[in-house]
Amino acid sequence: MKNKEFKVFNKNIDKLNIDLISDAILNFKNLEGGFGDRNIIKIVEINGKALNIKAFKIPHLINKIAYSFFRKSKANRSFEYANTLLKFDVKTPNPIAFFEYKKFGILNRSYYISEQLTCDFTYRELINDDNFPNSEKILREFTQFTFGLHEKGINFLDHSPGNTLIKKNEDTNDYSFYLVDLNRMKFQEMTYDERIKNFAKLTSKKEMVRIMASEYSKLIGIEESKVFNEMWGLTAAFQKKYHDKVALKRKIFFWKRDQIR
Repeated sequence: MKNKEFKVFNKNIDKLNIDLISDAILNFKNLEGGFGDRNIIKIVEINGKALNIKAFKIPHLINKIAYSFFRKSKANRSFEYANTLLKFDVKTPNPIAFFEYKKFGILNRSYYISEQLTCDFTYRELINDDNFPNSEKILREFTQFTFGLHEKGINFLDHSPGNTLIKKNEDTNDYSFYLVDLNRMKFQEMTYDERIKNFAKLTSKKEMVRIMASEYSKLIGIEESKVFNEMWGLTAAFQKKYHDKVALKRKIFFWKRDQIR
């Protein structure tokens, strides 16, 4: 029995593009390029427009059942959350569609398609380059952006270095921020603790945390030392947990320890 296809496109996508994109998904394995460890991303030009096709890793059995009967697939959530973000005037690459393939009602493969966005850099470059131009200005604007998410009740659970694309606006000399990798989000009023915890995965560099805490304290109206101490404490706790986990994996899977990050 073949996998049964289920697909949803945004309403502004015409039939020609629906057909072309559907053909691309069916032939995804044969498309050139591709990068990613767990999930594979390929950039494909369709009808003169560059599209980003993300093929999610086939889930293990428990998740197959969960995504089939109890919660939406990662592709479905990415598509829905992208549309929700745009309604909140939060930037993200324009969502196009998602596809799911099921056999006997059990999820097998899923894909999320969005417009390809060319950015100038990501948050990660600020971590890797201590001399990155305008880094403090960028960090403060990024913190303002994050505060805006929190005020709108958007808890981006994967708020990590590679998941914010940044573009410089040459006319105004400020920066625009675009969220990607959207499948883990909550839309809710956020407590102070949840807001501060949302910064924990971004960087292990204390000075970067100090700048973000300084800006966030102004925005939320809480003493800077309190914001910094709590933000740094949660960051340090996350880093310890992360590195302990990596160390354990390297012991267990010792034959491929150099591949584990």
